[in-house]
Amino acid sequence: MAELNLGKGLTAGKVASNVQKKLTRAQEKVLQKLGKADETKDVAFEEEVINFNKQYTEGSKLQRDLRAYLEAVKAMHESSKNVQSCLADMYEPEWSGKNEVDSIVEDCDVLWTDYHQKLVSNSLISMDTYLGQFPDIKSRIAKRDRKLVDYDSARHNYATTHKTKKKDGGIKITKAEDELDRAQKVFEEINIDLQEELPSLWNSRVGFYVSTFQSLAGFEEKFHKEIGRVKQTKQIYTRCQDSDAQEEETKQNYDPVAAATDAWGDDGSQPIRYDPIAAATEGWGDDGTLPARYDPVAPAQEGGGDDEDQQVHCDPEAEAQEDRGDDSEAPAEVAEEDTTPAALQVMHDYAANDTDELEMKTGDVVLVIKFDNPDEQDDGWLMGMTQDDWLQNKENAAKGVFPENFTQRL
Repeated sequence: MAELNLGKGLTAGKVASNVQKKLTRAQEKVLQKLGKADETKDVAFEEEVINFNKQYTEGSKLQRDLRAYLEAVKAMHESSKNVQSCLADMYEPEWSGKNEVDSIVEDCDVLWTDYHQKLVSNSLISMDTYLGQFPDIKSRIAKRDRKLVDYDSARHNYATTHKTKKKDGGIKITKAEDELDRAQKVFEEINIDLQEELPSLWNSRVGFYVSTFQSLAGFEEKFHKEIGRVKQTKQIYTRCQDSDAQEEETKQNYDPVAAATDAWGDDGSQPIRYDPIAAATEGWGDDGTLPARYDPVAPAQEGGGDDEDQQVHCDPEAEAQEDRGDDSEAPAEVAEEDTTPAALQVMHDYAANDTDELEMKTGDVVLVIKFDNPDEQDDGWLMGMTQDDWLQNKENAAKGVFPENFTQRL
């Protein structure tokens, strides 16, 4: 009669044999616990097993933490990429360093990707390989324990058979001796291999841990150095801010209200200054003389010379008061230098406390003019009008006094 096949190489005979072995081992363990059978003890091996379990537990924890670290790096990569892309999108094309910002976004993405791949290939894969040997050794340790029970059971059976005096006692003794030799041989093969591998595996943990953490630290240090050289966004933004500040300063320093014509006349004469605050006659004189100009920054009144040879001109760096004489007379008197600026920028809001004071807002440009009566000027106070008011109302613009320390020179 054919033997029943249970699939995957199992037969009824093998199943019965395995069941019998389990029953025999269970019976032997009970006898050992009851003290009716001897139990083989190997204290040194048991210590090696304790170390093995500890090493396996620590390695598994390190593997989990390393995977979590890699997930954090991946998440940080994504977050950094989003932030850098957002900054690049917000960075307007006409700003200084636009191309550098776009290049930084691409380079940072490459560095993050390379950093993650190196951690995976050099640390995680190495960790997986290191832990991959533990399950096999663990199963061999369990097999060794089973074979040790079989060996103890064979010894116990051999001793019992020797004590039995029956006709077929010799046959049983021979059979028991063969089983003992076979069980001892199987046990010793596994035991010798494990006694060599377990100490070697335990000692290898130091080198592996050192290599792993050195690799992690090296990759991290290199990554931060490289990304630090690439991510020079602070300098780029500083240059952008400085450029914007320079443009703004240029706009503020250029006063279209009191701008002077920089070109010289066709006949080689000096440029004619135009000040809309106190503009002089726009046309030429009937006698062919140039128009007289008035500069509110440093007004000057000069006497003209010959009809066609003299030009009435004021020096913007000095205040002059001169008496007009005949056409041939020279200026009568020159006043001391006046350093009052032509235009000031308001740094703080100022609310007028009286009708003769000037209301100012931060950022306003105030045009400075002279007091009608210089004796009325107090220390630290100037007379002026806002540039916007003058552009709208011209000569009807509101004038008033204001504290000089609320403003700064342009």
